[in-house]
Amino acid sequence: MSEIGPSLTGERFGHPKGLWVLAGTELWDRISFHGMQAILTLYLVSDLLVGSRPDHVIALGPFRRGVEAITGPLTTSGFATQTFGIYIALVYATPILGGWIGDRLLTRKMCVSIGALLMTLGHFSLAFDASFLFGMLFLACGAGMLRGNLAPQVKSLYPTGDRRQGDALQYYALSVNFGAFIAPLATGTLAAFYGWHVGFGFAGFGMLIGLIVYLVGQRHIPADPPRLSRAERPPLSGPERRRLLYLLAVWPLFVCFWVAQSQVWNTYNLWVRDHIDLEVMGFTVPVPWLQSLDGLMPALTVPLILILWNRQGVRGSEPELLTKMGIGCLIFGASVLLLVAGSHEPGSTARASLWIPIAFHIVSNFGWIYFAPVANTLMLTRAPESTRGLLYGISALSVTGGSLISGRLGGLYDKIPGTEFWLIHAAIVAFAGIVFLLLARPLGRRLPEADDPVPLQPPVTDALPQPV
Repeated sequence: MSEIGPSLTGERFGHPKGLWVLAGTELWDRISFHGMQAILTLYLVSDLLVGSRPDHVIALGPFRRGVEAITGPLTTSGFATQTFGIYIALVYATPILGGWIGDRLLTRKMCVSIGALLMTLGHFSLAFDASFLFGMLFLACGAGMLRGNLAPQVKSLYPTGDRRQGDALQYYALSVNFGAFIAPLATGTLAAFYGWHVGFGFAGFGMLIGLIVYLVGQRHIPADPPRLSRAERPPLSGPERRRLLYLLAVWPLFVCFWVAQSQVWNTYNLWVRDHIDLEVMGFTVPVPWLQSLDGLMPALTVPLILILWNRQGVRGSEPELLTKMGIGCLIFGASVLLLVAGSHEPGSTARASLWIPIAFHIVSNFGWIYFAPVANTLMLTRAPESTRGLLYGISALSVTGGSLISGRLGGLYDKIPGTEFWLIHAAIVAFAGIVFLLLARPLGRRLPEADDPVPLQPPVTDALPQPV
């Protein structure tokens, strides 16, 4: 059993200090990422793909021809949503490679630093038309290196069996959502009043701050396990291989959740623009501001849900991980029905109340809390240490699958009524929820927590100076 624990790293608010370093780094990563994400589709439709502007973007013509060779001819909005879907797919596909590099070749700490630098370069590249596609490529590669190695370090802070692991990943996810709350407000405002490129530049400075937080706080993060040669590396045991197979077996259900969630980052912005009355006392609410609710709601509700789960744990009635994920999918599916209710017939000038998307973000985030951080907990606590980064990358790959599917579904937005469009998404995520609940008991017994080896190099102690 691993002896890593808070007694060696020091605690703050009941958790190792390293947790807050990792969460702080992730906070700034998400401020940069969600800030750019909130304006990307709108920027493409309203600015970059208009008139002669596409001629200034290096390789955009060949890129569009390649996309349309697969999808067929696309409208401007269709090409924008496909581009967004491909970008998000790459961002969540590359952590599997980044995690493998951190597990096998470089250290996880080195990979995080390289990833942050690539993402900073990517955001600044988006501020110029010519380097737009290169910027998205830098961002995707950087995200793979950073995210494939940042979250797996959370598990190293806790001994095997420590119940706080689940809470830690909820707090870690809270940093994700707080960043998602700040970012659309900041970049949406900057883009609206100072131009799109100023918004992209802000995102670049945010990522640079995240790198500084990580470098300053490294003293509170345990040392990476020593890298062994292939000959020295012990093979996975039979129980470890079976755990991996079970985790891979439920992976398609992860994809179902992310089909619906990814559409909220993508076509949802166009739906809000077309279906919702955004006027409030003479002020037009910027569309990206609504996505900031996806960061605010978890900040308000995660502490309440953790209190609920802790009390259920004391009574022995806390739901198993797979049960929580099933509940999360069903809640999210129910929230999508609000978007069905807010849709109007094609050609109608009717506008739904702003309260409908607000209610959607409130309800959907309860589903997100029950699913996304819990899915990471499942992967990081059930995977053997030697494959932890790789398994986290595979988990992130489910977002890639969901984004690619949602990008294809986004092409239906101009072709079918909004009611049908959102019913498709509600059905997909609800199906996953039902299957999770059916599998929870039989599969849960076959997925015990992975046991870590005793670390050869203990992490630095609390005797070191406090982080800035």
